Amino acid sequence: MYAEMSLRSEGMKVLINHFGRVEAERFISLIIREPFDYTEWQRDLFNDMSVRELSSMAMKEHSISNANSLVITE
Repeated sequence: MYAEMSLRSEGMKVLINHFGRVEAERFISLIIREPFDYTEWQRDLFNDMSVRELSSMAMKEHSISNANSLVITE
Protein backbone atom coordinates (compact mmCIF):
# COMPACT_ATOMS: atom_id res chain seq x y z
CA MET A 1 0.00 0.00 0.00
CA TYR A 2 1.30 3.44 -0.93
CA ALA A 3 1.79 6.26 1.54
CA GLU A 4 -0.50 9.20 0.73
CA MET A 5 2.18 11.44 -0.80
CA SER A 6 3.56 8.57 -2.85
CA LEU A 7 0.06 7.67 -4.07
CA ARG A 8 -0.62 11.27 -5.11
CA SER A 9 2.70 11.50 -6.89
CA GLU A 10 2.28 8.20 -8.75
CA GLY A 11 -1.33 9.05 -9.59
CA MET A 12 -0.30 12.38 -11.12
CA LYS A 13 2.45 10.65 -13.12
CA VAL A 14 -0.13 8.22 -14.53
CA LEU A 15 -2.54 11.02 -15.40
CA ILE A 16 0.18 13.16 -17.00
CA ASN A 17 1.58 10.22 -18.98
CA HIS A 18 -1.88 9.32 -20.26
CA PHE A 19 -3.49 12.74 -20.79
CA GLY A 20 -0.60 15.20 -20.82
CA ARG A 21 -0.04 17.86 -18.18
CA VAL A 22 -2.88 20.22 -19.16
CA GLU A 23 -5.59 17.56 -19.44
CA ALA A 24 -4.40 15.88 -16.22
CA GLU A 25 -4.80 19.19 -14.36
CA ARG A 26 -8.18 19.68 -16.00
CA PHE A 27 -9.27 16.21 -14.85
CA ILE A 28 -8.22 16.94 -11.25
CA SER A 29 -10.07 20.27 -11.45
CA LEU A 30 -13.26 18.53 -12.61
CA ILE A 31 -13.10 15.96 -9.83
CA ILE A 32 -12.61 18.65 -7.18
CA ARG A 33 -15.17 21.09 -8.57
CA GLU A 34 -18.16 18.83 -9.16
CA PRO A 35 -19.96 16.68 -6.60
CA PHE A 36 -18.67 13.21 -7.28
CA ASP A 37 -19.93 9.89 -5.91
CA TYR A 38 -17.03 7.54 -6.51
CA THR A 39 -19.03 4.45 -5.50
CA GLU A 40 -21.82 5.22 -7.97
CA TRP A 41 -19.33 6.05 -10.73
CA GLN A 42 -17.40 2.82 -10.12
CA ARG A 43 -20.61 0.77 -10.14
CA ASP A 44 -21.64 2.25 -13.50
CA LEU A 45 -18.14 2.10 -15.02
CA PHE A 46 -18.24 -1.63 -15.78
CA ASN A 47 -22.03 -2.02 -15.84
CA ASP A 48 -22.13 -3.33 -19.42
CA MET A 49 -19.44 -5.98 -18.81
CA SER A 50 -19.98 -9.52 -17.61
CA VAL A 51 -18.08 -10.82 -14.60
CA ARG A 52 -16.04 -13.01 -16.94
CA GLU A 53 -15.10 -10.03 -19.16
CA LEU A 54 -14.18 -7.92 -16.14
CA SER A 55 -12.12 -10.75 -14.64
CA SER A 56 -10.31 -11.30 -17.93
CA MET A 57 -9.51 -7.60 -18.22
CA ALA A 58 -8.25 -7.47 -14.62
CA MET A 59 -6.02 -10.52 -15.11
CA LYS A 60 -4.60 -9.02 -18.30
CA GLU A 61 -3.83 -5.72 -16.56
CA HIS A 62 -2.27 -7.60 -13.64
CA SER A 63 -0.01 -9.56 -16.01
CA ILE A 64 1.06 -6.38 -17.80
CA SER A 65 1.73 -4.67 -14.48
CA ASN A 66 3.85 -7.58 -13.26
CA ALA A 67 5.79 -7.73 -16.53
CA ASN A 68 6.52 -4.00 -16.34
CA SER A 69 7.78 -4.24 -12.78
CA LEU A 70 10.34 -6.97 -13.44
CA VAL A 71 13.89 -5.78 -13.04
CA ILE A 72 16.71 -7.69 -14.69
CA THR A 73 20.07 -7.47 -12.99
CA GLU A 74 23.31 -8.99 -14.10
